[in-house]
Amino acid sequence: MNNGDLVVRVDSVTEARNPHTIGIDTASTVEILALLNDEDARVAPAVRRALPQVAAVVDAAIDRYTDGGRIHYFGAGTSGRIGALDAAELPPTFSIDPHRVVAHRPTTGNGGEEASEASEDDADLGRAHAAEVTADDLVIGLTASGRTPYVQGALEVAKAAGALTVLVSSRPDGPIAELVDIHVFADTGPEAIAGSTRLKAGTAQKLILNGFSTALMIRLGKTYSNLMVDVHPSNGKLRGRVLAILEEASGLPEQRCARVLEQAGGDTRTALVALLAEVDVDDARAALASSGGHVRRAIVDLGEGPSRDRSQPRTPDSSTREEEHETA
Repeated sequence: MNNGDLVVRVDSVTEARNPHTIGIDTASTVEILALLNDEDARVAPAVRRALPQVAAVVDAAIDRYTDGGRIHYFGAGTSGRIGALDAAELPPTFSIDPHRVVAHRPTTGNGGEEASEASEDDADLGRAHAAEVTADDLVIGLTASGRTPYVQGALEVAKAAGALTVLVSSRPDGPIAELVDIHVFADTGPEAIAGSTRLKAGTAQKLILNGFSTALMIRLGKTYSNLMVDVHPSNGKLRGRVLAILEEASGLPEQRCARVLEQAGGDTRTALVALLAEVDVDDARAALASSGGHVRRAIVDLGEGPSRDRSQPRTPDSSTREEEHETA
């Protein structure tokens, strides 16, 4: 029997029939959308219950990433596409090396998505794709059912290489769960359409990866408060964004921010430390180098209180007073 003849019955809650949507095919359009939305509303609470495990993955990733290790996503079908999206978005968003977060999918390399779906049963392909994994890396397998052979093969090789292994699934006891170091289980239950894990399970994976990678970037110093600060102004739009960030964080006028940004050679973090700590750009650059690129740590190391720190949220009373003053 070849793979084209293979029949697999998946014993997973993600394949079960949902009692809440039995009559979905007889509903009106707005009723269909309401039923789907009702099921979607179950996703965020399921992800929240998994946050302790997600936090453990973030904390483990910090050490490995800082030491030069890479992050790998392995997934097929919807899971693979979600991993690929997260990996693709991080370099332009946080200015990281695109080779540091890598997504692997069972494709032929010619853009054929059919190959991704058909090859998810190929454990050997997963093993082959994981051959580049080292003991310094963190490997995340994405599979709603917790059983995809492609993902299992990749995680087996990663585990043998000494990498930290993670599974993200919507099944508490899948065959892969016992193989990994950390299992992030999002209990999303049966899908609105039986087996269509592009719905709740896929949404949960997207939320988990969004949370994981964003929290990791924050912990690595890619933000100051809730502002992105590792932004390189390579075009007009990005230059405008950087100036807006510097103005918002420091409360200083655009002309001053633009001048310091130019002195900093376009480096947002250097300009921000110089503005907040009120030091020259050379001192700011040296402090950032000593702090591993963290703006807050650099300011503390300089021994300067950020007198212009606007990162704390304003209270309603202070906002009201400022608005009243502006209109007076």
